[in-house]
Amino acid sequence: MLTYIEDIGDNVPILLAGPTASGKSDIALRWAAAQGRAIVNADALQVYACWRVLSARPSLEDEKQTSHHLYGHVGATTAYSAGHWLREVAPLLSVRPAPILVGGTGLYFRALTEGLADIPPVPAEVRAEADARMAAEGREALMAELDAATAARIDTQNPMRVQRAWEVQRTTGRPLSAWQDDTPEPLLSLSRAAPFVLDADKSWLNARIEARFDLMMAQGALEEARALEPDWDPAAPAAKAIGAPELIAHVRGEIPLEQARAQAVIATRQYAKRQRTWFRARMRDWTWISVTT
Repeated sequence: MLTYIEDIGDNVPILLAGPTASGKSDIALRWAAAQGRAIVNADALQVYACWRVLSARPSLEDEKQTSHHLYGHVGATTAYSAGHWLREVAPLLSVRPAPILVGGTGLYFRALTEGLADIPPVPAEVRAEADARMAAEGREALMAELDAATAARIDTQNPMRVQRAWEVQRTTGRPLSAWQDDTPEPLLSLSRAAPFVLDADKSWLNARIEARFDLMMAQGALEEARALEPDWDPAAPAAKAIGAPELIAHVRGEIPLEQARAQAVIATRQYAKRQRTWFRARMRDWTWISVTT
């Protein structure tokens, strides 16, 4: 793996994307150790303080090996968008050696390398309306009200992306696609970075997802759910963590642990499929690395 970065100058940020459970954090740690780089989180779920284990954040031992940034620094009820992430990433890009940005949130990488529209914040009442409609009518109802251009650009299988597009349209009176068309220059163009995507075979990745969830359980994921359960709000940003609703349901006695595990593994596999689809569609110009051997 180190051969991929041997000729990269220390002024060039390294971008490392990959689906969940593909081993990108381990690779980033090896690369960082080899070149003295810091690691910056580019995963929307790993920003939440309540989910160190369930979101597969780097361990305390890993964090001692090199500097890690933007991990576990956001409260469970605090909204955190790609815009928030970009503002926090900006000063880190000037550090030398340049950092390694690693994660599975394609939207973060896209915002970084293609720019992000300056969309006004969504008012609390609009978010509440969207939450209520999503719960009562489902993703399809909100998606039906989006313009064709927006629907063609977002991951329509991802409820968060559909809801976000609907909220923008409801708040501003303009579709998300129109805001995107007015996007400013990116913070970091691909030409000034070294971008990599981990290419993981489906069967190989599915087996790793199942094994990793069992490891998470052994390391305390259920205890994390128990700690959060008294304040659990399914509409809270941190509630979107894969596996969280299933573990909370078990903690509340609604389903047995075996069922919670099975459902969480299925949800994780579905999430990985959406990630792989995004990467194939949006990251063709990145360097692809096979990790299935």
